[in-house]
Amino acid sequence: MMATELLMVAPMMPHVMEALDRDFQVHRLWEAEDCQALLSEVGGRVKGIATNGHAGASAELMSALPNLEVISCFGVGYDGIDVEHAKTQGVIVTNTPDVLTEDVADIAFVLMLGVCRRIPQCDRYVREGKWLNGPYPLTDRLGGHTAGILGLGRIGKAIARRAEVCGMSVAYHGRREQTDQPYTFYADLAEMAAAVDYLVVACPGGAETDNLVNRRVLEALGEKGTLINIARGSVVEESALVELLLDGKLRGAGLDVFADEPKVPEALFALDNVVLLPHVGSASKETRKAMGDLVVDNLVAHFAGKPVLTPVT
Repeated sequence: MMATELLMVAPMMPHVMEALDRDFQVHRLWEAEDCQALLSEVGGRVKGIATNGHAGASAELMSALPNLEVISCFGVGYDGIDVEHAKTQGVIVTNTPDVLTEDVADIAFVLMLGVCRRIPQCDRYVREGKWLNGPYPLTDRLGGHTAGILGLGRIGKAIARRAEVCGMSVAYHGRREQTDQPYTFYADLAEMAAAVDYLVVACPGGAETDNLVNRRVLEALGEKGTLINIARGSVVEESALVELLLDGKLRGAGLDVFADEPKVPEALFALDNVVLLPHVGSASKETRKAMGDLVVDNLVAHFAGKPVLTPVT
């Protein structure tokens, strides 16, 4: 019996590619000299897609695969996939939630701590021999301040738990109030930004949240406030963020994601009140392996006639 044919849109971790090669006939789109020619040749036989949140799967790509049944996405974010189009075509979309929750929440907390206690600056102070000339200036504490979380999903709740342990108060904004949660809900994002010290962005990317944290929200956060973003760069109006930081109208920022990765606004490089990371929220060996395993397991389950493990609902 011929193996089920898959289209892999972008390279994945070696163990994922090896596992898929064992169970399926995999066509590597990024290796094709002529992508359209490849799709014309194999499109009618391809039943599954393996991709990631950035490479995604457009409606145009799906249309070239008339027998497509399932899309397995490496990552909790699936904004690069046209989920609505997939739904109209009866195509199942899966992602890799849960397995990365704790790692991403750790990075959010590290960014909060890094900005308020100036961890990167303290490190440089020691390395440059400046401690020999005197102690480092006093910094701030997290305890006693308020974290406002944009998006109280799995990751948002994990961030909230960490904030509480550190003695912070927690508020949140989302599409709806979660009455089973003990935190203060704000229906208006700018109103929450005005009331908190740290605005932590933990919502999905995509058209619905594009520039949701806009100039109005950032100005409400103001000089007493710090922006933490571990979600998607698209959620924040980056030009306004940079301008307000340069003008001293925001206290600081901790950023793991950017609008045009891996390009980062160079104006941020010289700012001592900003901590910058290269999108490493889920980038531990253990978590990335678990994410890769889930990509494979979802595809294997579907083509074995079983329910997928983590459907996007």
